[in-house]
Amino acid sequence: MQYFALFALFAVAAAAPTYDSNSVETTKDDRVYPSAAGEYNLDFETSDGTSIQESGYGSGPDGAVESQGSVRFQLPNGETFDLTYVADAAGAYQPESSFLPVAPAFPHPIPQFVLDQIA
Repeated sequence: MQYFALFALFAVAAAAPTYDSNSVETTKDDRVYPSAAGEYNLDFETSDGTSIQESGYGSGPDGAVESQGSVRFQLPNGETFDLTYVADAAGAYQPESSFLPVAPAFPHPIPQFVLDQIA
């Protein structure tokens, strides 16, 4: 019986939740849910510095919602990742960030006769 009681105590101790010093808490969570016109807003932050802001309004053709926002978080190497974006009614998503790849420069000049044919 003593072993059973000791085992039960050990099982309860092992099952108890432990505090994680790396846990992340939500520090801000403000939301405005979509209205009839499609207007909405999101402002979200956590204790580790992660943040998301986004807003939109049904200002596009046929009430299509156009949005803009930003995302920020800490990378494992300590750098801060920042991204801003706009999404318009035409379906164009336009992100901007120093972390996005950039196409290399064209390796040589385009001859004028080729440019004339394109135009």
